[in-house]
Amino acid sequence: MSYKTCGKRIFDFVCALIGFLVLSPLLVIIAILIKVESKGPVFFFQERMGKEGKIFRLVKFRSMYVDPAQEKKGFTPGDSSRITRIGKFIRKTKIDELPELINVIKGEMSLVGPRPEVPRYKHIYDAEYRAVLTLKPGITDPASIKYKDEEEILARSSDPEKMYIETILPDKLKINLSYLKEISFCNDLKIILDTIVRLIFRH
Repeated sequence: MSYKTCGKRIFDFVCALIGFLVLSPLLVIIAILIKVESKGPVFFFQERMGKEGKIFRLVKFRSMYVDPAQEKKGFTPGDSSRITRIGKFIRKTKIDELPELINVIKGEMSLVGPRPEVPRYKHIYDAEYRAVLTLKPGITDPASIKYKDEEEILARSSDPEKMYIETILPDKLKINLSYLKEISFCNDLKIILDTIVRLIFRH
């Protein structure tokens, strides 16, 4: 039994379930703060590409004011105009992504793997995505660590979406393809620990 074919799923399920239970008090507090600050649901759902390109609903804490007209337009890199006060905090600390543990428990995601992308970008780098999508997407990965301040980087650009498509996205794909060749329990554990350390010390 190899880690990639079976062990990774066992590791994901056990750790995600334990993590969800341990963090449940924090999740409840964040949910209350979101409801108190603004009208709307606690969670935000968005269609993302999963393994083999299968679409699934990614779940995160809602970090923006509800605006149906804007939401129909979909994800826009660098869009920070509607972020709430609690939203700024949970996005900066990545707490908004903790509900993705539910996606991991369901088997739609992994703890470590390429961050799930919105479908509209697939055709731009189709060959690279075909390889990347052989893996389940993850909550964290080496590209996420490198671009932990992605929102700030995009906010400084005069054309955030162009910068994302032409500069950040191809670099992320390159990093993801490298991860694909180096999957192991030790490497995944290192990435998880590295993510936690960088979030705590912000370096």
